[in-house]
Amino acid sequence: MPRFVFIFLLCLGTLFPAGLAGQVGSFDSDTLQVLTDSLAGTETATAKLDYSIASTGPSLQSVLRGLMGMVFLVIMCWLFSRNKRLINWRLVIVGILLQMVIGVLVMQVDAFQYGLEMVSRGFTQILGFTQEGVNFLFQNMDTGQLHPALNSFVFIILPTVIFFSALTSLLFFLGILQKVVYLMAWFMKKTMGLSGPESLAAAGNIFLGQTEAPLLVKPYISGMSKSELMCLMSGGMATVAGGVLGAYVRFLGEGDPLLEVYYAKHLITASVLSAPAAIVAAKILIPETRAQQDSQLVIPKEKIGANFLEAISNGTGDGLRLAVNVGAMLLVFTAMVSMFNFLMEDLIGHHSGLNEEIADHTGGRYSGLSLQFLLGHLGAPIAWIMGVPGEDILTVGQLLGQKTVLNEFYAYVEFAEMKSSGVFIYEKSVIMTTYILCGFSNFASIGIQIGGIGSLAPDRRGQLSEMGFRALLAGTVACLMTATVAGMYY
Repeated sequence: MPRFVFIFLLCLGTLFPAGLAGQVGSFDSDTLQVLTDSLAGTETATAKLDYSIASTGPSLQSVLRGLMGMVFLVIMCWLFSRNKRLINWRLVIVGILLQMVIGVLVMQVDAFQYGLEMVSRGFTQILGFTQEGVNFLFQNMDTGQLHPALNSFVFIILPTVIFFSALTSLLFFLGILQKVVYLMAWFMKKTMGLSGPESLAAAGNIFLGQTEAPLLVKPYISGMSKSELMCLMSGGMATVAGGVLGAYVRFLGEGDPLLEVYYAKHLITASVLSAPAAIVAAKILIPETRAQQDSQLVIPKEKIGANFLEAISNGTGDGLRLAVNVGAMLLVFTAMVSMFNFLMEDLIGHHSGLNEEIADHTGGRYSGLSLQFLLGHLGAPIAWIMGVPGEDILTVGQLLGQKTVLNEFYAYVEFAEMKSSGVFIYEKSVIMTTYILCGFSNFASIGIQIGGIGSLAPDRRGQLSEMGFRALLAGTVACLMTATVAGMYY
């Protein structure tokens, strides 16, 4: 009891300007000045604003809206719980408070903000290294410049996935990534009372993808309880791989170094916050029933190559397959959405007169009956209860639906286009959407996890299939929790 009471008091003490930081808002002073200049239309600004109303910092209303959203999400998981009587509410409370404290530290406390910004700057510097490789392959031999036709998603964004995959593989081979994962796993084990394997899985998912992170606990998967297995699956749904994260930073930043640092900071925070959030959701949906859990916290010493060159080669191959897969999915999903909208708008909406009614009802936001319109109205109530400003709930709800029904990469591409065209009114909505979409929680991921984790432990494939939809729910709820926490401070 004293542990999470202390966390709760720390959280309350830092929610407002009088807390530890003495500073509110979403930017450091230099970035805030640039954005102020941009709002004023001066020539010193370098960042492009994607909204009309900037953040005013945390307030009583934003905190209460956030708490209401957290309660709603917990209730949603409780309704689908397999055993409501065995839910460990102490773990749930500690997990939620842990998210709030991490949010306070990285969004309100100057020292942590500075540290995270340094990490984000390093992250964006790596993006520059990727561009050097792209330039070497595709630049004109005479002028040394990229042809304008090559300034596209395929040649600018997808190479980032390949390079980050290779870099992650190298860090894993050198043992650096394992040490970072071990420290984070130890922290979650001590604060939330988790078993060793599920702590490692949760921490590994912060840096690795949903098919790579299970390798950290490969020897333990066969002996995991259903609750531990649920944690492994939920963590994979709630986070994204490092290579994909780099791609998100690249196209959300739109080539502006300041904006790339800005979004890198939030995407890294989202990935960290998602670890305890996924555990909370998983432990409500499938509570632990086993009396004694494995308390070992040992990372297997398996290598992903005989030497560092083979590790880089393996990572490059994995990244290439991922990049091709991402490009193919975007091509297919974009075409499918276009076909669906043709059927809905040109055939049904046109002949029934719904198109005109929808256009009038939404003030021209939607031209007629479409997938975006349907998903926007389905997701809008959830967006509102999380704390998204009313003017943006349809937009955020639409992106939430696209992420879940299609995939997060497609949703991020739509998100970037909406930002560029000025669809968002509030900065808070932009930030919360960044967190909402930062996860692999979509229907396709169920099959990916069954195949990926099932190949490591074939005897658990049946249980993986059985828990697939609950893992999707847990991953979605975890992403919504991180967005709700972020919304409290903006």
